[in-house]
Amino acid sequence: MAILLYGANGYTGELVARRAAARGPGRGAMILAGRRAEAVGSLASELGFEQRAFSLEDPGEIDRALTGVKVVLSCAGPFAHTAKPLVDACLRAGVHYLDITGEISVFQSLWARDAEARAAGIMLLPGAGFDVVPSDCLAAHLAARLPSATRLRLAFQAGRMSRGTALTAIEGAGQGGTVRRDGALVPVPLAHRTIDVDFGDGAVTSVAIPWGDVFTAYVTTGIPNIEVYLATSLLTRTTLRASRMLGPLLATAPVRRFLKGRVRAGSPGPSESQRLTGRSRLWGEAGDDAGHVVVSRLQTPEPYELTATLALNLAERVLAGAAPVGYQTPARAFGKDFVLGFPGVRREDV
Repeated sequence: MAILLYGANGYTGELVARRAAARGPGRGAMILAGRRAEAVGSLASELGFEQRAFSLEDPGEIDRALTGVKVVLSCAGPFAHTAKPLVDACLRAGVHYLDITGEISVFQSLWARDAEARAAGIMLLPGAGFDVVPSDCLAAHLAARLPSATRLRLAFQAGRMSRGTALTAIEGAGQGGTVRRDGALVPVPLAHRTIDVDFGDGAVTSVAIPWGDVFTAYVTTGIPNIEVYLATSLLTRTTLRASRMLGPLLATAPVRRFLKGRVRAGSPGPSESQRLTGRSRLWGEAGDDAGHVVVSRLQTPEPYELTATLALNLAERVLAGAAPVGYQTPARAFGKDFVLGFPGVRREDV
C-alpha cells in the first residue's frame, strides 16, 4: 500500500516528493500523481517513483488511480475545486485523505462528512501543512493553559506566497473576511480590524484575515470566539481595505483571468535559499470571562519548508496505521505538542 501524492508537479507537491526521495528506503511507498502526465512523469522518473496521471472530472478514472493506495495527500489547489472529487473517491475506496488547504470552505465541507468518513473507516485531515498545523497546535496549547477560555486570537508572520497560494487567494477575492463568534462563523469586512502583536521583537501591526483556524481551532478547542491576524505592511493593509470596494470587480471572470495570468508568469514560489533561511513566527492569546489571559509564541522554519516536512510526516504516520477515523484537525489527532517534534520549532509561554 502507498501514499498517492496528488499535485506532485506543483510547487509544494514537488517539495514533498523531493523530501520523500531524499529519505531513500521508503520511496517505493509513494506514487506521484497529477493532471499532466508529462510533468508528473518527468519528476517521477528523476526521483524513482511510480507515476499516475488523471484528472478529477471522471470518478471512474480517480477510482482506478487509487488502486493499491492507502493514503491520498493532495497538494493540488485551489482545494475548493479539488477536495470534493478526491474525498468522494477516498470514501468509495476506503482511503485516508489529507491535504494542505487553508480554505475555510474546505474545512467546513469536510467537517460535514465526518459521519461518512467514520462509516468508511477513514480519516479526513485537511490543513496538513503550515495551514494549519502550527497554529492548531498553538491553539490547543493555549486551551490547555486556560481551560475556561472563551476567546482566542492567533497571529502569524510569514514570507512570500507560492504561485498556487496566490491563485487560491484570487479565487477567494471579493468574499470578505470571517470570524468565529459565539461558536458561529460570521462574515465581516476584509481587514476589518488591526491589532499590535509582539512576536518577540516588539509590536507589529497585524490585520484580521479569514484564515483556516477560524474554523479548525474551534473544532480543536471548543473556544467559541476566534480571530486570526496576519502581520502586514501599511501598503498591504491599505490594499486589503481597498479591495472591499473592488470586491464585485475582483470576482468577475475577466479580472480573475488577468490576475491569474500575472501570477503564472512569475516565479513558482520562494527560492531554495529563501526557504532554508526563512523563519515564521506565530502568536496566540486566550482569555476568559473572568479576565484571565494567557499568551504563547511559536517559532518555525519558513512556511513552505515546514509544510513539506509536516505533510510528509503526517502522511507517513497514517500509512503506518496512526489514523483516528473521521474528520480530524492536526492537534486533535496527534496532540498539541506534535509540531514541537520538528527541527527549528520552538514554543514559549509569555
